[in-house]
Amino acid sequence: MTGNWLRRIIMLAACASVALLAGCGSSVESALTPSRFISFGDAFSDVGNIGVNNKYTVNDGSVNNWTQQLASSYGLSITPSNSGGLGYAQGNARIAVTPDAAGNSATKTVTQQIDTFLASNTLQPNDVVLINGGISDIVAEWAAMTAGTETQAQMTANVTQAAKNLGAQVQRLVNAGAQHVVVVGPYDLSVSPWAVAIGQPRLSSLLSTTTVQFNDALLLSIVNLGANVLYVDAAFYFNLLTASPASYSPLGTTGNYPTPVAVCTSVDPGPGIGIGANQVNSSLCTTSTILAGVDYTTYLFADALYFAPSAQRLFGTNAYSKLSTRW
Repeated sequence: MTGNWLRRIIMLAACASVALLAGCGSSVESALTPSRFISFGDAFSDVGNIGVNNKYTVNDGSVNNWTQQLASSYGLSITPSNSGGLGYAQGNARIAVTPDAAGNSATKTVTQQIDTFLASNTLQPNDVVLINGGISDIVAEWAAMTAGTETQAQMTANVTQAAKNLGAQVQRLVNAGAQHVVVVGPYDLSVSPWAVAIGQPRLSSLLSTTTVQFNDALLLSIVNLGANVLYVDAAFYFNLLTASPASYSPLGTTGNYPTPVAVCTSVDPGPGIGIGANQVNSSLCTTSTILAGVDYTTYLFADALYFAPSAQRLFGTNAYSKLSTRW
């Protein structure tokens, strides 16, 4: 993983000279008062558009998704589009390809989510648009590679194209009038309980490399959009959290380090989060379906891919810090 961290640092250094990452160390007081938060993406940003209207975390009634944490920092909220809100992200959504990571053709891609929004809405000067993607594309391409229906080279090419597709959607939003776009790529999936379950160091390393390749291609595709775009690095941030969870209150070492454990026990007999049947699906998780005798607020992961509430809030607060010092 050290090589990937070095690549990440080199990539960030290359981009630091442009306005894309201008918020990283700025102490300028924020002049932006957001009027609305609008979100597109996959399960990481889904505030309730799939199935039971739950989020992919422990559904405990709290502010338990990073997009809602970010919006709440400005006194605003995000509600799912299926309830008339502006949160369009959907669990398992891929960026431009169907079916989704779990084989469902009805799930709107990130591209289709933006289609839906732009068909009946106009972007306003003080809107903040949040867009993430990549986790579901990597999961789907990984499944195809391990099933033998595509080669590793094909998987890499498809993941890189997915990143470019996400960059194209960011450009599309800017062209449509978005002045404040927060872009988030996938975190390093090699630190997930899913990677632990794969159980092969070579494949786990490949997951890390694939995430880096996605994020590098995404950064290159949006590097000229710095006036309107802020990239918030989920891979870097969650590598910090997984390397030293106890440094980020209220996270602890139990269940997080050195081997991450999903705190939910809500097994889905169907395709769930796209990693196979009979796996834990945190969109079904409540305070009644967690590991016995543990404090779930100290855990990083809710299921094998997605984060428990405390980690979601920590990332939302991190995004707020970047956004508020940028604009």
